[in-house]
Amino acid sequence: MNRKLTITSLAVTLVLSFSGAGIAGPREDQLDKYARAAKASSPAFSGFSAARGNMLHNQAFTGGKSDTPACTSCHGNDTRGAGRNPAGKAIDPMALSASPSRYTDPAKVEKWFKRNCNEVLGRECTPQEKGDWLSFMIGQ
Repeated sequence: MNRKLTITSLAVTLVLSFSGAGIAGPREDQLDKYARAAKASSPAFSGFSAARGNMLHNQAFTGGKSDTPACTSCHGNDTRGAGRNPAGKAIDPMALSASPSRYTDPAKVEKWFKRNCNEVLGRECTPQEKGDWLSFMIGQ
């Protein structure tokens, strides 16, 4: 009986440790942070959209630098392919499927959002824009 109880306890422990709540990582934590901020700024916020992230990635803006009117100016149209900055330096693919270690360092994610949103949009991205764009890239 004691052995049966031990096996049952082990099985329950394994199930709980592999449940959805137990496997959240830095990307999910970052999205959760953006979701809380988006909800705080807009009570109508109902979740992120990879489709909106795709539109943001491909849209041309007039508020930023003239040589970077869109994310695609440097990152290209294919999220799975390498890009180039205006100086010609290579940029690793943005799609998670092509760069599996991307988006795991929250400080680095924020650094690049701050820099790139200002250069492309001419302003900081909103939490919803960040979450939409990140959702799009994670799905790529």
